[in-house]
Amino acid sequence: MTHLPLPEFTHERVEVISGRRSGLFITVALHSSVLGSALGGARLWTYPHWSDALGDALRLSAAMTLKNAAAGLDAGGGKAVIRLEPGQTLDAERRRAAFLDLGDAVESLGGLYRTAEDVGSTTDDMLTVSERTAHVVGLPDTVGGSGEPAGPTSLGVYASLCATLERVTGSADVAGRRITISGLGQVGSRLAVRLSAEGAVLTVTDVNPAKRSLATDLGARWVEPGTEHLVPADVFVPAGIGGVLTDEVIDTLDAAAVCGPANNPLADRSGADRLAARGILYAPDFVVNAGGVVYLDLVAKQLGARDEIMARVAAIGDTVRNVFDTASTRVITPLAAAEALAAERLDVGRRIPA
Repeated sequence: MTHLPLPEFTHERVEVISGRRSGLFITVALHSSVLGSALGGARLWTYPHWSDALGDALRLSAAMTLKNAAAGLDAGGGKAVIRLEPGQTLDAERRRAAFLDLGDAVESLGGLYRTAEDVGSTTDDMLTVSERTAHVVGLPDTVGGSGEPAGPTSLGVYASLCATLERVTGSADVAGRRITISGLGQVGSRLAVRLSAEGAVLTVTDVNPAKRSLATDLGARWVEPGTEHLVPADVFVPAGIGGVLTDEVIDTLDAAAVCGPANNPLADRSGADRLAARGILYAPDFVVNAGGVVYLDLVAKQLGARDEIMARVAAIGDTVRNVFDTASTRVITPLAAAEALAAERLDVGRRIPA
């Protein structure tokens, strides 16, 4: 976990509890409900200190406001975090207790925040949450829920990557393109499988050495974590934890572009300017990785058939193109262009009477 300072507090409400069943630190951060009930996942992760978990929730919830606004959703931004101490694992009983506690915390916000699965949590965990609150989406498909959102997320990332390749190489075709994926979780692994099938030249890594078997299966090059940014690539895909694009990494990054699903990959916002100064195109994370939340929100609200919703997810590539065009026209970074896109929707939302 990268240690980052606490961000500026711009949130509507933050709940911090010690779960009465589990004893675990749990926080629910509601950043904005300007566009509607906030939507963002519940992360179960290891943090050295409770303040690291709180800071992550604050950053992630603010990013969800941008993500949902830029994606055109009538949804605000929020996030939940359940903190594990270093080396701590949960047995089935305590895990269930933790998600029941989370359900109570979500319920306390009276519908202003809807939770879903995220890093470390599952659709089955969300089923446990649903025992304590109705404000949860992404339940298992076996009970009529929308199921795992990693597939839609990876589709949105793929569409974004094609748009990024188009901008830096002149073609959206991935065949023969050098692509480095850092992180082979649910989204990163799905993306790797698709890119390999389409003929991309892949370099991959993950902090979990067991993921090396996937590299072998795909015929991808495996490198040690922490060195992947040094491999020459057309596109570098951060697909793991946030904060990986430090000044040092950016200064030594050997890639024409960055496009990936990791939340908050920039260790500091100034990293966007640093990338631009080096001529590296940056596709903002909160645009690229919006596929899952688009899918969850639209399915929950029954706004279209599944094929229509997946077409909306694939259209994220067009949003990325729009961001690149705006950045070029205004001579600003793609990050600033994406933030402006989100700000425009939020400003409209603030002017609409409640």
